[in-house]
Amino acid sequence: MTNRNFTVIKGGLSYPYESDKKTFVSAFVTDTRLMGVVGLYMHWEIEADRFASDFHQFFYFDAEEYGFETYRSISGNDMSEISYIEHALMGGLGGQKIDLTQKEAAFLIQSYANMNRRLSTPLPDGQKEYGFLLEPEVEMTDKEKLALFRKQCTPITSTYQAINYFLMRCFAHDYEAAEYLSAGGFPPDIYADIPPATLCKNTIDAFENEDGSSYLCESLIEHDTSYVLTVSEITMSKTKVASFEKRSAMQVSAVEAAMMLSRPEFVTVYEILSTPEEFDASLAELTSGTLLTAHSSGRLFLAFNKNNDHVDKQVFRLNEDVFGLYYITDYGQMIIAAYSIKGIHSMEKELRKSTVAQSLLPVSKYEFKEPVLYEFIQSDFEDFEEFLEFIKG
Repeated sequence: MTNRNFTVIKGGLSYPYESDKKTFVSAFVTDTRLMGVVGLYMHWEIEADRFASDFHQFFYFDAEEYGFETYRSISGNDMSEISYIEHALMGGLGGQKIDLTQKEAAFLIQSYANMNRRLSTPLPDGQKEYGFLLEPEVEMTDKEKLALFRKQCTPITSTYQAINYFLMRCFAHDYEAAEYLSAGGFPPDIYADIPPATLCKNTIDAFENEDGSSYLCESLIEHDTSYVLTVSEITMSKTKVASFEKRSAMQVSAVEAAMMLSRPEFVTVYEILSTPEEFDASLAELTSGTLLTAHSSGRLFLAFNKNNDHVDKQVFRLNEDVFGLYYITDYGQMIIAAYSIKGIHSMEKELRKSTVAQSLLPVSKYEFKEPVLYEFIQSDFEDFEEFLEFIKG
């Protein structure tokens, strides 16, 4: 996973010291463990000689590579700042918030901190603030550990969902989560000869047998910029994986992988009529909760789906967690893009309802057989139409 690098302007009162009295108020975890990452939030009341205040902690954990990856905090109850941190850290996870006890939250923090030690990865900055949660060691029974793990996982309600999550965890070598999705009795590491990989696409087809519960899965996976196409056979028992066998695995080129991952892109282009300062002021509401990345000629805002329903499909694509994109050029254009006609219509509707609408003039609409917006962002062109004229030529 990518590091969440962003700056928070700290406001409110001073931050608590380790010696200050802390009273636990609440905690929640996102139910996104089967995607390989979770976010954790803890709320405390702080009592000290200097002040009495609320203290909010945010943790980002990666079960595949980085362990305890990111920590942020804020003192006081400025809801806009609290919401900003939450969206920046957890907005792209697509999960629900599940309440935790103090014991469960502390156990989770210690578990990922131990993963950092195993990986020889330093803990994130801010240990003076969260260090009190690292000791004494929290002990849990196997029953309590399973209950905590279940809280971190979205409920499995279909065969497609179970298979896609299972393969995702197996290819990532995240066998704890893979075993949670299995009925047991077989090794989940049949692709251990392939380095930990990301499941980019998976196609599930029913495989005829007596009970009709077997499926062939064609999976495109990526590791270290290399692509492998695998075919596996999976047998299901209700919503649990009962068996898992490798049929084949072959390397494919980046060009072949791009063809497999290709999908249409719908684009609408607007001219910006107001000054940059006026436009940015009205843009804030529309892009709340999006992920911002800066580019040489503009700013890209990624809007994520509010859930991970894209996993529950016969054809799973990893990048379908993105609802749409807003690209603001430095030269007075706003370009929005989605990967379905329904998606682009929804984005256009949200634009019309927002305060930014009065600053925009619709110019053109396009449907492409494959995505082109990222190519424009990486090009040296200032105008989208000029870029299209060039690639047509």
